[in-house]
Amino acid sequence: MYSEVVMDHFKNPRNVGKMEDADGIGEVGNPICGDMMTIYIKVKDDRIDDIKFLTFGCAAAIAVSSMLTEMARGKTLAEAKKITNKSVAEALEGLPKNKLHCSNLGADALHLAVKDYEDRKAGKVKSPQKSEDKHEHTEGATCKCPYCDADRDAGLEFCTHCGQEIKGKETVH
Repeated sequence: MYSEVVMDHFKNPRNVGKMEDADGIGEVGNPICGDMMTIYIKVKDDRIDDIKFLTFGCAAAIAVSSMLTEMARGKTLAEAKKITNKSVAEALEGLPKNKLHCSNLGADALHLAVKDYEDRKAGKVKSPQKSEDKHEHTEGATCKCPYCDADRDAGLEFCTHCGQEIKGKETVH
């Protein structure tokens, strides 16, 4: 089902970990399959000097993240923007048809990390996404799922939209 390259990157992923001092961060998720990817980049002289990832997902998602980081390391930002889902899948010697969406996540996360770096460099500051409001989860209240951002009933342990466990990760609507 998976190529030897996919299995190698799944069993021995490269560049795993959180980068505390990242210059750019790209985070994507697919609520349908549950895959979540975060790509961290460190930029020096307009090149990706260091790159790391954290991925919660299937074997294909982990392999995509690992291969993507190998492909992007050392590239200029312009070259990194040209990495596509197709080029990642090709580097992995193919993915099963039902797993091709994982390569989309990888390329998207990389492009978002580069955009985040460029925005920070241009002085564009992101507004905080987290709500500071405290609220009680009462019957009939509506909250947001922290994974897919769908409206859902408060107090449920799992999101009815994406299936992720949400107990203790509530956000205000």
